[in-house]
Amino acid sequence: MARPIHDFGDEFMSDEATAEIGLRAGFAPGRGFYCRGRFGVLGEAPVTVVQAVQGFLGTRLVTTGWLAGQPVMPAQEAAACYARAVRAWGRAHIPADADVEQFNHLAQQLIDAADADALPLFAGWRAQPCPDDDPAGAAMQRIHVLREHRGACHLAAVRMCGLSAQAAMVINLGVEQAARYGWQDPQPVDAAQIPRRQRAERITDEMQMPLYARLTIRQRTEFAQLVEALTAP
Repeated sequence: MARPIHDFGDEFMSDEATAEIGLRAGFAPGRGFYCRGRFGVLGEAPVTVVQAVQGFLGTRLVTTGWLAGQPVMPAQEAAACYARAVRAWGRAHIPADADVEQFNHLAQQLIDAADADALPLFAGWRAQPCPDDDPAGAAMQRIHVLREHRGACHLAAVRMCGLSAQAAMVINLGVEQAARYGWQDPQPVDAAQIPRRQRAERITDEMQMPLYARLTIRQRTEFAQLVEALTAP
């Protein structure tokens, strides 16, 4: 069974090989490369703005990571370095027999057609250059861009349902994992809040439906098959 495209993107973010690229680029161990690289597409934004845009990571993690990364390189340079890490991970993990050319063709159609209003992190990553001479790497970068689209939609859906991002993380991952993602002293969430997150998941899907409706039925079927092939263990 295929992993969801956003879960495949998450694997890249947590991989030690990704962190190693950051170390070689001059970032200290920790979250500096992750924060400065992933959020560098926002430019030299104050950390409070970065926190507001990304939402799901705790203030402590984002503040520490963003500030730690600032002396290493400018934001846009860090984003380009992070994009190179994305592509390197794709070359190492996307199966050699996957039809990355056709995936790139369909994925770029989706990315170009997407409405980026109120989705600034997605918009920033969509604007990031993607090379034509690295098909597997480009496929992984496009997976990352689509992941940022869903993540931004999900943050909007969570807030629409009356949940804080922290509460959504606790419901999804539990108190211990929420603390690991930077939330300061997270507390259990009242069980009555759980249906709100379930509703947020449905709204996230609804927000993405117009995007995938840009493809024909045949193309959507083909795209699902390509995602399954690309994300196969």
